[in-house]
Amino acid sequence: MPSEGRCWETLQALRSSDKGRLCYHRDWLLRGEDVLEECRSVPKLSSYSGWVVDHVLPHMQENQPSSETSESSRSTSDLEQPSCVPKSPVRTPAFSPVSSATPDGAEDKHESQHAEPMALQSSRGIKVEGCIRMYELVHRMRGREGLRQWQEEQERKVRALSEMASEQLKRFDERKELKHHKEFQDLREVMEKSSREALGHQEKLKAEHRHRAKILNLKLREAEQQRLKQVEQERLRKEEGQVRLRGLYGLQEEVLHLNQQLDASEQHKDVLKVDLSAFRTRGNQLCGLVSGIIRATSENGFPTAEDQAVAERALQEMRDLLTSLQQEIARACEDKRRQDLEAQVKRQDSHMQQGPEVHRETPAPSQGPGGKQNEDLQVKVQDSTMRWYHQLQDVSSQCVLAFEELTNSKDSQAKKVKMDLQKAATIPVSQISTIAGSKLKEIFDKIHNLLSGKPVQSGGRSVSVTLNPQGLDFVQYKLAEKFVKQGEEEVASHHEAAFPIAVVASGIWELHPRVGDLILAHLHRKCPYSVPFYPPFKEGMALEDYQRTLGYQVKDSKVEQQDNFLKRMSGMIRLYAAIIQLRWPYGGRQQIHPHGLNHGWRWLAQILNMEPLSDVTATLLFDFLEVCGNALMKQYQVQFWKMILLIKEDYFPRNVCSARRFLSPRAF
Repeated sequence: MPSEGRCWETLQALRSSDKGRLCYHRDWLLRGEDVLEECRSVPKLSSYSGWVVDHVLPHMQENQPSSETSESSRSTSDLEQPSCVPKSPVRTPAFSPVSSATPDGAEDKHESQHAEPMALQSSRGIKVEGCIRMYELVHRMRGREGLRQWQEEQERKVRALSEMASEQLKRFDERKELKHHKEFQDLREVMEKSSREALGHQEKLKAEHRHRAKILNLKLREAEQQRLKQVEQERLRKEEGQVRLRGLYGLQEEVLHLNQQLDASEQHKDVLKVDLSAFRTRGNQLCGLVSGIIRATSENGFPTAEDQAVAERALQEMRDLLTSLQQEIARACEDKRRQDLEAQVKRQDSHMQQGPEVHRETPAPSQGPGGKQNEDLQVKVQDSTMRWYHQLQDVSSQCVLAFEELTNSKDSQAKKVKMDLQKAATIPVSQISTIAGSKLKEIFDKIHNLLSGKPVQSGGRSVSVTLNPQGLDFVQYKLAEKFVKQGEEEVASHHEAAFPIAVVASGIWELHPRVGDLILAHLHRKCPYSVPFYPPFKEGMALEDYQRTLGYQVKDSKVEQQDNFLKRMSGMIRLYAAIIQLRWPYGGRQQIHPHGLNHGWRWLAQILNMEPLSDVTATLLFDFLEVCGNALMKQYQVQFWKMILLIKEDYFPRNVCSARRFLSPRAF
């Protein structure tokens, strides 16, 4: 602005003057300081002077005309000048016409540039001081007005907050009262619920008391029934013990009879020059074992099933021992005959001159297991084999009688137990197949645990033979029946299934000998050729009954086809051939096979000593040799090849029809 430079020049001149060096305070009267002291001090400008010069004066000069500005400034200075302040005697004409003499800003600017700094006149200072005081008054009034408004606003807020607090206090009291009501209501409901529960609990206790009274009555009746049942079981145990004792006497009698046959074999000792003392020693040991069992039984009361099983194994071992002795005698006789033949040939060679004619001798007659030569093949089986056959059938019949009460029971609980036991025994055997693999051990363990009296899972329920006193006999019978049925059906259709089924059956047989006897009994009944035994036709027998004894299935007076019959016989003989050569791989190797290859050799020798039966003999020989021929060859070596040579040169010509079937493309 044009006046800005002059104002600052004026202020600078004031500072340089004597009066400008005076110390001036507006509130000196309030402080009560000495005026003279103020006069002696260096004059000072107000702290608002710079702000007034910068902001107030320029606006006043712009808004007022030049003439009015000068007059108003004079009148204002005259009005605002206090009476106690004397007017300055010195007046400079340069300040009076400053704003009015120059109508436009160009001339004012020119004058302000060339004007020399002059001292501020007293009227001008009074004007400035008046403006300052007016500004302070206005500012103070604005401050009081703002403070008043702020106080009113704060009072209004305090009243609003007070009203809000009172309302919140009322709401708090209402919520507190509501909470008390709810708690009181909840407490009342809890008390009512507790009273209802107490009444219900009391009624429940009464019902439980009545139920327990009923249970106690039932337990008393069950205890009485259990006592009667135990008395009945004790009676049955005594009867079974007497039956076992009679059986032991029969076993001892047969063992002694077989031992006499072993003693009778001493007559061959000097003739054949073989040592048979080992057979006699073992026979005497077996006789002593059976006698010891009977003596211990007479002291303790009745024999147990284990005693009977041990005696049966001893009898079976005695039979095997006699069979081995007969085979040894047969081999010795064959060696002696061969030596005599070689000696005769040498004598003939020594008497022959030029061009001796070699005569080929016919094969020697076949020999039976007893060492006797048979010029003609027999039809009837040996007496020892028939006794063995009938003994196995008696074991099967006794087992059926043992669980007859369970089979014919009308009690629903007994029927349920019978059904569960039958499923637990037959289903694992049905699961054995050619792809069973690692599951065989699981199946074997399940069957073994069932026979051992341990609970097994079947159909989602726990089953054990201890649920019924006749449960073990029932499970053993059904298990043996299922093994033979698998040979009749599964092995007949899939020949390779014979080996997994046989290895499980052999392992069960080794741990539970009675199951093995029942397997043989079922096998002999369904396939009498596995004895071997050709059932004769008895006078007065119906044709259908005779066909059933031969192994045919007769339904509604219709006999099954020959091909189906041969297929079933083939499956059963294959299973039998697999059993005699396989052992359970996880069992103990110290014991001998319960029904080993010596029985296969016995079967082969006996069936070759019998007249061949059309179709049947050729089929059975082929299936038997295909399954266990290799095992027999490894066991008996030269003797096996002699048997094969006998079949080829002597047995085939006996029956051309059988030979043609055996030599058919199917056989090779």
